[in-house]
Amino acid sequence: MHDEFLCHVTAYGICGGRRIGVPLGTYRAPTLALALWWLRDRASWIAERLDPDPEAPYFPSNSMAPVADTVPDVSGELRAWCGDTAQQELVADELAAGRLVRIATSDDTTEYELLAESVDALRMQRTIPVLSVPAA
Repeated sequence: MHDEFLCHVTAYGICGGRRIGVPLGTYRAPTLALALWWLRDRASWIAERLDPDPEAPYFPSNSMAPVADTVPDVSGELRAWCGDTAQQELVADELAAGRLVRIATSDDTTEYELLAESVDALRMQRTIPVLSVPAA
C-alpha cells in the first residue's frame, strides 16, 4: 500500500501558438483518502468557476449568458466524475497499486488536468539500480 500521494491540477491552453500549462494547485496528501478528497474538491472548484449559479447574489443581473449546446460541458463532466462512486474506486485502486492517475477534460480553449501519483512509486522509479561495472 502506498502511503503518500502527490496531486496536481493544471489548465492548458494555447498562447502565441504554444501549449502553455498554468498550475492551479498542488497537494501532497498523507493518505489515499485525502488524495481522493483533494482531487474531488479541485474538480468541484473548477466546475463552480466555469459554471457558477447565475442566481447567486454576487452576480449582477444579466451578467452571464448561456453557451451553445455544442460547447463541451467541462463543469458537468467534472461534477459527474466527483459523484461517480465507481470512478472514485477505480482511481483509488490505481493509486494504491502505485500507478499514475490522470483525469482530463477540455472545452474549445482549455484542457483541465488532475494528476495523482504515489510518492513511494516516484521514489522507487528514481532508485532503480544501474548496471554497476566492477573496478579494474
